[in-house]
Amino acid sequence: MRNAFRELLAARATHCPLGSWVMSASPIVAEAMGRAGFDWGVLDMEHSPLDLLGLAQLLQAVGCTPMAPLVRVPWNETVLMKRVLDAGATSLLVPFVQNADEARAAVAATRYPPEGVRGMAGMSRASAFGTTPNYLKQANQGICVVLQLETPQAVAQLDAIAAVPGVDALFLGPADLSAAMGHVGELTHPEVFALMQQAAQRCRQLGKPVGTVGGNPAAVQRYREAGFDFVALASDLGLLMQSAQAGLAALRQNGAAPAASSGY
Repeated sequence: MRNAFRELLAARATHCPLGSWVMSASPIVAEAMGRAGFDWGVLDMEHSPLDLLGLAQLLQAVGCTPMAPLVRVPWNETVLMKRVLDAGATSLLVPFVQNADEARAAVAATRYPPEGVRGMAGMSRASAFGTTPNYLKQANQGICVVLQLETPQAVAQLDAIAAVPGVDALFLGPADLSAAMGHVGELTHPEVFALMQQAAQRCRQLGKPVGTVGGNPAAVQRYREAGFDFVALASDLGLLMQSAQAGLAALRQNGAAPAASSGY
């Protein structure tokens, strides 16, 4: 079975897939982001008010656009991941994976037996409500798994995590990584950036795609030059706030300009 996000990763040598985050939990905004030209977008269930029904609605909205959805689940938890897959997600971003055992658990949660432990359902959005021929036998081939490394301890286990069968790509989370390194809020601190660059270079050596996120175009370009294969630019809410604040600042040149948002 085809997987749109995996196809983007396969073409990374000639085209760096550029994405963004969908934090608004709004189907209308998600659809607009899908029409803006992004190759992929993270539908975020970890740090947004998005619930399972809302996820299904976002997948419907993005499904009519060229943007490939990557669903970030709140945690590496088997039952939750089963429900997200049943809702129609085919590419998952799993946060805070620390070692190979946790990587294997994440992959197993996305696979039907005997390759994994995903519970079978004959009637779900994932199978087009039972109309996809041989869905239960073919579904495993169409699931893409991306694992987030968010601590120095996880980065130290990069080789072992990358070697787990079924792990399609890795993702370095600069916010949590910077906090774990004692540089809270300093996402591009030299020590943080150096570790991320080392991780990206090691992934290149292993042939494993690796991604990250930058808050502005300059940060995204710096990550691309450091060796990251796919990079997200901010988020729907981040881009909204940046544009709104810039517009207000321009109109209030003779007064105090609002502080620029530093978030994604």
